[in-house]
Amino acid sequence: MTNKKNLKKKKITLFLIGVSMFFAFQSCGTKIKSDAIKPSLVDKNATEITFNLYNKLELIAKTGFAIGHQDATSYGIGWRHENNLSIIKSDVQEVVGDFPAVYGFDIGHIELAQEKNLDGVPFNDMRNLIIDAYKNGGIITISWHLDNPVSLGDSWDPTPAVSEIIKGGKNREKYELWVQRVANFLNTLQINGEKIPVIFRPFHEMNGSWFWWGEGNCTASNYIKLWQETVQLLKDKHNLHHIIYAYSPNKLNPTDDYLKYYPGDEYVDILGIDIYDFNNSEAYSNAITHDLNIVKKIATEKKKLFAFTETGLEKIPTHKWFTEVLYPTIENSGISWVLLWRNHTTSHHYMPFKGHTSENDFIEFEKLPKTFFLKDLQKLKN
Repeated sequence: MTNKKNLKKKKITLFLIGVSMFFAFQSCGTKIKSDAIKPSLVDKNATEITFNLYNKLELIAKTGFAIGHQDATSYGIGWRHENNLSIIKSDVQEVVGDFPAVYGFDIGHIELAQEKNLDGVPFNDMRNLIIDAYKNGGIITISWHLDNPVSLGDSWDPTPAVSEIIKGGKNREKYELWVQRVANFLNTLQINGEKIPVIFRPFHEMNGSWFWWGEGNCTASNYIKLWQETVQLLKDKHNLHHIIYAYSPNKLNPTDDYLKYYPGDEYVDILGIDIYDFNNSEAYSNAITHDLNIVKKIATEKKKLFAFTETGLEKIPTHKWFTEVLYPTIENSGISWVLLWRNHTTSHHYMPFKGHTSENDFIEFEKLPKTFFLKDLQKLKN
């Protein structure tokens, strides 16, 4: 009976959001022609389908939230994508018969002009997987774990570098080349000459100390300059107009100010937060409730969307974590999406796979009324 009730609730939810989308776009199909219904984005020259993506996220948030997975189709437990688009795999799809609604990718090492990203995913494959996901109605979010431009270490090398790559810095020329390589890749994300809109989430978790752009490794003012100058390079120098920019600090400590590193309303489209469960469900739930309330308040005041930009419980040892920990904590939060981290190995994964002890719990999670997977998004087409 519970399963049938959940499925019925989900169908009603999809119907309501579908009606909302119909009335939002009925006068112009999938094109937005009236400035009155355009959201206020960082890029005033954003493409129409980029504006449409933002509106789609806003409508989803009114009745539920899209479920995302990092590297969902790039690799999983016991497999990697083999450059064959006729076979698209996903651990999520193998468990629930559906793909995630949000696909997370990372372009770390694109700055080095390498063929593969920092996790061994060929950029040519990544491009094809992004195009395939978008063709099927998926939402694309991209992070950038770029190497340290001063020490040449990885993102986790805390050697101070931000002051060296903002305007006037000794490594500014190198950084501009790195951004150019990012722009070159993002420019190739096209279908029939139309660029695919993406949510770009660079320099995340800046209130933590583990990245070279993080707390203690650069000043807030220099971080803000780095963010602003990066947006300006992408938008104004490289003429990229298919990007939505997301700002995402890590879980807030009691003395943290969510806006300490905030680049300003003119440089951010979506507010986010990254919170992980470190085998303490009560502390995790409390942190989500506390932090998302802060994010929601700020987002509402600034008239911006907000999302749960990274989360997960490594190896998912907690019984019914998806249905009894995650779902009730975010059920009425107002987020547009939640992104679970990647499935790399049996000792480092955040989504169930076939035979996992949380497999049945995740199947129940998929049936809950507010979880939107890919087929749910496909039903929202007008």
